[in-house]
Amino acid sequence: MKIFLIEDDAVLRGELARLLQKYGYECAWSDDFQHIAKQALASRADLILLDVNLPWRDGFQVCRQLRQHSRVPVLMLTSRNTDFDELMGLNLGADDFVAKPYNAQILLARIQKLLARTQESQADTVLVHKGLTLHLLKATMSHDGKEIALTKNELGILRLLMLNRGNILPRDALIDELWQSEAFIDENTLNVNIVRLRKKLREIGLPEYLETRRGLGYCV
Repeated sequence: MKIFLIEDDAVLRGELARLLQKYGYECAWSDDFQHIAKQALASRADLILLDVNLPWRDGFQVCRQLRQHSRVPVLMLTSRNTDFDELMGLNLGADDFVAKPYNAQILLARIQKLLARTQESQADTVLVHKGLTLHLLKATMSHDGKEIALTKNELGILRLLMLNRGNILPRDALIDELWQSEAFIDENTLNVNIVRLRKKLREIGLPEYLETRRGLGYCV
């Protein structure tokens, strides 16, 4: 699991990174606080630890920026232990709030609980296979930092293939799943959607992901 640290105090950041790495987490950070939200999202972190007191923009503004583009878990840290700060952070989309100075074991427990809760909630909305991530609620797929939108039919085809990963699905199975009956679609409709899906897979760097097994069907 990767955690992105948004903390401008280099000493505190170093201590926090060493603590997290001791417990098996990968850590990343940036000193580019003018563009820190963009840096955090580009890291593809599983969780963001966000300090409130920052240069350029405070943590509340950064949290707002993050939420405009992502639902990545955000745990806010602050030395200003007030109900107003906590309420502000939660209203802007933060998932949890810890006051400084924090107990290291309590912070770790909060992180573990938040990651476990996020993974559980994503289990039915995200599929991952061979480097490809399919986001069912967003109707997008992503690989190596590149994300692309899918149509309803493209999403349905890829979802069914990923749920049956390693197995060959015949054309009839895909048609039945997407359109319920062959009688209601043109013979070339599935072909057109497969071609478009392959093109989008190439665009994000997975040209060989969707395989055709001649005379049998498709698989991933």
